Parts: sequence; C-alpha cells; structure tokens
Amino acid sequence: MTERRLPTRRALLGLSACLAFGASSLLAACGSSGSTEDSAAKPDESTTSTTAAPRHIRGDRYCEVLLITMNAGLATGEVWNTYPLNDCPQATWDTLDAKALAAENNVPIAKLNGPRYWLMSSVEKVGGVTDLPKKDFGGLEMYRQATVEIGSLIEAAKPYFPHSVNRTAVFTYDTGARVYELHTPEGLTYVMQTYSVQIDPTLTEAQLTDLGSRLTLPEGWTYTSQILDAPLKVLSGTTPGHVLQDDLGNSYSELVAN
Repeated sequence: MTERRLPTRRALLGLSACLAFGASSLLAACGSSGSTEDSAAKPDESTTSTTAAPRHIRGDRYCEVLLITMNAGLATGEVWNTYPLNDCPQATWDTLDAKALAAENNVPIAKLNGPRYWLMSSVEKVGGVTDLPKKDFGGLEMYRQATVEIGSLIEAAKPYFPHSVNRTAVFTYDTGARVYELHTPEGLTYVMQTYSVQIDPTLTEAQLTDLGSRLTLPEGWTYTSQILDAPLKVLSGTTPGHVLQDDLGNSYSELVAN
C-alpha cells in the first residue's frame, strides 16, 4: 500500500446510483451494460417522492435486494435499496431468504447484496424530484432505485472485470476525505465508492488504508490511498463509465480526467 497526499482531480466518473452486488454473486454498481430509471409503480408497491438534494452519507450503511429475470441467457435486475429508509439492521437482514423472496416476487433469482457502506461524502441524482416505488422485504422497506441490464451472470461475477454503466449522478468526496484507488498497468484509476462486509463481516473503513496487502490483484495492478486537498467531484454524464469489484466485494468506479 502506498499513501499519497495529493491535490484532487476533477473527473468524470461512470457509475450507477444503485450500488454493488456481492463479489460471489454479481458485479459492482449494478454491473450493467446499461442502466435506466424505473419509476412506474406496480400494483403492490407504494410510490414516494424523493428529492435530489445532497446529504452527507459517508459511513452510512445500506443493503439491497435484486430481483432478476432472464431472457436468452442474459439477466435484467430490479435494484431495491434500503437507503435512506433504514440502515438495514443485521437481525432483520439475517432473516431474509433469497429463494423465498424470488418466489414471492415471481422471479427466478433474487440476490441479497450487503451490508455495504458509502465512501463518498454525498451523492446527488441529476434531474430533481423522483417518484420511487417502495416495498417491504421481510420487514425492511426499500426503494426501487433502478432496472439494470446485467448481461451474463458469469461475467458479472468476476472480480476486477470492468462493466459499463449509464446513469446521471454527482458523487462528491469532501476535502480531507481519504479515498482508495486501484491502478491498472494501462494507466486507468478506479476509486472505491462503497465497501462491503458481505464477504468479510469484520471489515471496517479503518482497515481500507492497508487493504492492498489482502487483495489478490491482477498482474501489474496496484492499490493506493490518498487524502484529498480539495473536493473530488465524480460525475456520470453522457458517455458510459466503468465499474468493477475487488475480490472482497468492494466497489470501484473508473476516473476519467476531464
């Protein structure tokens, strides 16, 4: 691990506002070749109006349920997220059964993703007020954040395998925040957006600074951290970005210099 204290970079970051699947299941930030907002409520769902105003979220905990359908061997998932309705209490989360949730929701596959913790300081969805369907999963209320094209489940499960995402959002890492990055031999940089305790329940943010020694990185890849001297604005815009997971299920998005 190498620690750097450097001025921040203004960047465009391809990401999805919905977060990651566990590394043993699917891919970070919805592992999507395309991601679309899906705000039309179904008959058994309530709809809640939410604003895009940013709030401090670093360290906040959440979980997700992904309801997955298959077509010609390719997967599409509805992403349901507890944030900001609740912090996904462990005792309740432990009672959820993926097979039962799949049957209840008439889909072939349900995936439990989490718990996870945000690492950006704030996130703002571009586009103002959004009506999000809300539903109860085993005592946990969740918003339906997106519908995503996952593609091959086998490819989506691979660590360090980049996937394209499309979504409009602004992620901000505040001055003084520590960020954690992967660097490829080709000169690409991926910044960690969430860390997961699904594979290692003992993982804490304090351990992320030295996480590189625990990762099985591809040849030529490195893991570093830095403390920001200015805010880092991470945007998803008109061109697809790329996201990936490490082998502990932590999620990263590619930084593309403006």
